[in-house]
Amino acid sequence: SRARVVLKMHRALLLILLATCTSLVIASRLRVPRFRPPINNRLLKRTIREDLKNKCQEKWRNATLDNFSWATLPKGTPATFPQRYFICDHYWRPSSDGSMGPIFLYLGNEANVELYLNNTGLMWESAPDFGALLVFIEHRYYGESKPFPPKLLSQNMHYLSAEQAMADYAAFLMELKAQLPAAAASPVIGFGGSYGGMLAAWFRMKYPHLLDGAIAASAPIWNFMYEVPEFDAGAFAKGVTYDASRAGGSDPHCADNVRAGWKVLEQLGATPQGRASLRASIDLCPKVKLDSPSDVLALRDWLSSAWDYMAMGDFPYPSGYMLNGNGVLPAFPVRVACSFMAAPAPSDLELMTGAAAAAMVFYNYSGTLTCLDYTKGANPETDEDSDFWGYQYCTEMFMPFARDGVSDMFWRDDFDVEATMEGCREQWGVTPRPSWATQEWGGRRIEAHSNIVFSNGLLDPWHGGGVLRDVSDTLVALIIPEGAHHLDLMFSHPDDPRSVTEARQEQREWISRWVAQARKARRGQAAAGAAGTASSHSSSHNTHAAGKQEEQQQQQGGIVGVLRAVVAKTLGWERSSIMRAGLF
Repeated sequence: SRARVVLKMHRALLLILLATCTSLVIASRLRVPRFRPPINNRLLKRTIREDLKNKCQEKWRNATLDNFSWATLPKGTPATFPQRYFICDHYWRPSSDGSMGPIFLYLGNEANVELYLNNTGLMWESAPDFGALLVFIEHRYYGESKPFPPKLLSQNMHYLSAEQAMADYAAFLMELKAQLPAAAASPVIGFGGSYGGMLAAWFRMKYPHLLDGAIAASAPIWNFMYEVPEFDAGAFAKGVTYDASRAGGSDPHCADNVRAGWKVLEQLGATPQGRASLRASIDLCPKVKLDSPSDVLALRDWLSSAWDYMAMGDFPYPSGYMLNGNGVLPAFPVRVACSFMAAPAPSDLELMTGAAAAAMVFYNYSGTLTCLDYTKGANPETDEDSDFWGYQYCTEMFMPFARDGVSDMFWRDDFDVEATMEGCREQWGVTPRPSWATQEWGGRRIEAHSNIVFSNGLLDPWHGGGVLRDVSDTLVALIIPEGAHHLDLMFSHPDDPRSVTEARQEQREWISRWVAQARKARRGQAAAGAAGTASSHSSSHNTHAAGKQEEQQQQQGGIVGVLRAVVAKTLGWERSSIMRAGLF
């Protein structure tokens, strides 16, 4: 169907949130914007830093399946499910005033929570100075926090939403403070990157009594329809192109050559002779089909996805984050890929060989591949979690993405709302609500909220949907010119640019301010509570004494006392008021 074709084109542009690059053939059902490649939980566990995990305890809680209904659930549906979290108290200690240190909470997003435990260096490196308790909680339906057995999950997706996840986190925080009396007055600071950054920001907006401040890194909370001003659906493609330009540190010919390459690919893919030439020029694996224009489109999407992922992972040092620890990309991988697209006036053959070599910077990170296979990603073994973000996209995370081939280095690819919605109905049986995110979270009208730091790196193509200017004195935007996807949350590295080092320092200053504010507010609340209790006791004592006095006066006052009592009962006045009014 037309919807299928359009959706295939969109997903390559949007593949960005979970954990390795999936096969175009496997993932072609619906094009979904992702913040990272899809993850394989089995392989991820091999990469977890034991020195970090050994500082933590893996725990479980019974989370309510449906936080927003009191109705009886369908027969066989569990009322609760096991939700995993890690609590790390290695650095937790009292502050100078005797109160226990703050709680640093990572609000898990669309992957195994161990990924964030393993990589959120800002929390680990800040914890000793703050004496903080570190907590990492897993998002429902992801990692090991599954509400249903594997065979039933896809049939019961309607309990998966950001709102349900945040309600889980709210209940968890209340439970945690009840279970740890020493933490009852501890300030809570939220952390999150990407979708997790969106959750951190939204959680602070919805539950300000539970979260005292939030670090929302690379959080595109304005990447939705019906924003005012309107969101630029081409922002992501322009962001990738920026990385491949002179301004982004790449060869000045790169973006133009990449753009020209798609046209050559289309021309060669239109005929059998052209496809044969194309196969030879890109060194396609012998068993991989390239028999039709649709195969060529799949190849094109696969090649372009590599640029998307490398732009997100355009870190200033070798990093395995975009490969989920299963390999390492070179420092500034977009610049490396652009070195294969740097000829001033390349031939068609040079454009095709260069395009293949550029993509292999991402796909052939191991250096072991001898040919190109567009049906496989950087890690073809992915878990079903990879599909679940597609459901979230098709319900409330309906983000528009487009390319025009002029202001970006791709091709004309308009965002077709109706075709995308039809694709969601075909795959998930749900219809997106395009205005939901803006309606639910206020779009750009968030000035009533407070205590959120939004950080964005200009090398991260998601920054176009982020908060790039201060909204108020307490809704602050930090810009990291050399930063890729939530680089500021990562562990410090000798090759970190000065801009990210300064951003982390400013984030810590804001955290310190929020912690101080929260402690001051809690002391005030405690003092007010104590004063109120004392006042209540005093008032009760005075009322009792006054009552005894009036009783004695009534007994002594004879008929006058009786009259006062009758009038008081009739008018609903206090007897003392009658006396002050001069009656009797």
